[in-house]
Amino acid sequence: MSGVPGVELATVELVPGGASRLSVTGTADQEALAEGVRSSGYVLTGAK
Repeated sequence: MSGVPGVELATVELVPGGASRLSVTGTADQEALAEGVRSSGYVLTGAK
Protein backbone atom coordinates (compact mmCIF):
# COMPACT_ATOMS: atom_id res chain seq x y z
CA MET A 1 0.00 0.00 0.00
CA SER A 2 2.98 2.32 0.39
CA GLY A 3 2.97 2.72 -3.40
CA VAL A 4 -0.57 4.14 -3.42
CA PRO A 5 -0.52 7.94 -3.62
CA GLY A 6 -1.84 9.52 -0.42
CA VAL A 7 -1.11 6.59 1.90
CA GLU A 8 0.73 7.82 4.99
CA LEU A 9 0.55 4.60 7.03
CA ALA A 10 -0.88 1.15 6.38
CA THR A 11 -1.13 -1.69 8.90
CA VAL A 12 -2.53 -5.21 8.58
CA GLU A 13 -4.02 -7.42 11.27
CA LEU A 14 -3.14 -10.72 9.58
CA VAL A 15 -5.48 -13.67 10.13
CA PRO A 16 -3.99 -16.69 8.33
CA GLY A 17 -6.75 -18.50 6.44
CA GLY A 18 -9.33 -15.88 7.45
CA ALA A 19 -10.28 -12.27 6.90
CA SER A 20 -7.44 -9.88 7.69
CA ARG A 21 -7.96 -6.18 8.43
CA LEU A 22 -6.15 -3.39 6.60
CA SER A 23 -6.08 0.05 8.22
CA VAL A 24 -4.86 3.04 6.24
CA THR A 25 -4.27 6.67 7.18
CA GLY A 26 -3.75 9.43 4.67
CA THR A 27 -5.62 11.01 1.78
CA ALA A 28 -5.76 8.12 -0.72
CA ASP A 29 -9.17 7.60 -2.28
CA GLN A 30 -11.02 4.33 -1.78
CA GLU A 31 -10.74 3.20 -5.42
CA ALA A 32 -6.96 3.65 -5.38
CA LEU A 33 -6.77 1.61 -2.17
CA ALA A 34 -9.00 -1.10 -3.64
CA GLU A 35 -6.77 -1.32 -6.72
CA GLY A 36 -3.71 -1.55 -4.47
CA VAL A 37 -5.26 -4.48 -2.63
CA ARG A 38 -6.26 -6.24 -5.88
CA SER A 39 -2.87 -5.69 -7.51
CA SER A 40 -1.26 -7.31 -4.47
CA GLY A 41 -3.28 -10.48 -5.10
CA TYR A 42 -5.89 -10.04 -2.36
CA VAL A 43 -9.67 -9.64 -2.37
CA LEU A 44 -11.23 -6.57 -0.82
CA THR A 45 -14.45 -7.09 1.15
CA GLY A 46 -16.35 -4.87 3.55
CA ALA A 47 -14.55 -1.61 2.74
CA LYS A 48 -15.65 1.33 4.88
